[in-house]
Amino acid sequence: MEKGIIIKPATLEDAVSIALLGRITFTETFGNLFSDKQDLLEYLDRTFAVDKIKKGIGKSNNAFFVAFIEGLPVGYGKLKLNSENEFLEDTNICQLQKIYVLSDFLSLGIGKKLHKTLILAALEKGYEAIWLSALDSNQRAIDFYKNYGYLTMGKHGYSIGKNDFELYVMYKQLK
Repeated sequence: MEKGIIIKPATLEDAVSIALLGRITFTETFGNLFSDKQDLLEYLDRTFAVDKIKKGIGKSNNAFFVAFIEGLPVGYGKLKLNSENEFLEDTNICQLQKIYVLSDFLSLGIGKKLHKTLILAALEKGYEAIWLSALDSNQRAIDFYKNYGYLTMGKHGYSIGKNDFELYVMYKQLK
């Protein structure tokens, strides 16, 4: 369903939509992994606060994009520019930090369009490579990125409250 899908660079006016999308999509994808729901709520409050999203949109080191269907915000993506990684020697790299799409819209190819938009933005800014972290148990995401040529470079831990997670570091040459 290509018709009606629009992806545009985020503005400060999109901060509320991004904050809400982030809370909902993170909970849809990872909420069941939390042993203590208070840890999840505190993470959501901290990570997806409207003021934090506004500050992030305003930083020159970030590039946010929002996906709309018929005017309804249904997903977003974020690049962190100039983001080096301990597993990689390249210095002209950026990080694909987020591609989140509401579960009801996953089958419409919005994730693919967001990914393409983020890659084009990275290329336009002159980056030679891109990296990301994917939860080791999120096979859908891992397969998605492998399908676009990402290679697994290593693994690192990440903790949220009482929960410890393992993430794959994935990497792709752009040029």
